[in-house]
Amino acid sequence: MKRKYFKKIPLLLFLIFPLFPTSAQTQPVGCDGELWLQKSEIMATETAKGEVTIPNFWWAKEQYDPFGGKLVRDWLTYPEEKRIDLVVNREFWSLMDYLGRYRFVNQFGMVAREYGYSLRVFNQQEKCLAIYAYDNSSNPPKWEINLEPNGQNSLQFD
Repeated sequence: MKRKYFKKIPLLLFLIFPLFPTSAQTQPVGCDGELWLQKSEIMATETAKGEVTIPNFWWAKEQYDPFGGKLVRDWLTYPEEKRIDLVVNREFWSLMDYLGRYRFVNQFGMVAREYGYSLRVFNQQEKCLAIYAYDNSSNPPKWEINLEPNGQNSLQFD
């Protein structure tokens, strides 16, 4: 009788903790959609630096902004879509080369990924500059960095 219970535990664990992201995470993340006007967003300026938010980008901003806090302007968190829109200063973004941008997006993307969130990077003019998102259309599914969301250039990794 004990064996029956042990055989059911892995199935139960799979149902509780699925191997792949939930449906909110498997939605394709692109640069379409409103940046500012969705009612479910939480802006960084609405939370105090010491206040715990999920995900918490205050630490990441202090650690990973290569211009001492001048690159990252703000971010919006969309808990229902499991997505973060990071707003950067266009002038400082243009000073970074491809590898600098990749490093920046990867570092912030890894923080977002720890909480199961995708990341989009915009400038103040609402132009999408980069995406760090889960691509469930590939086999096997992967996280992907796309530094030219409107073009063809992207890097995939496990």
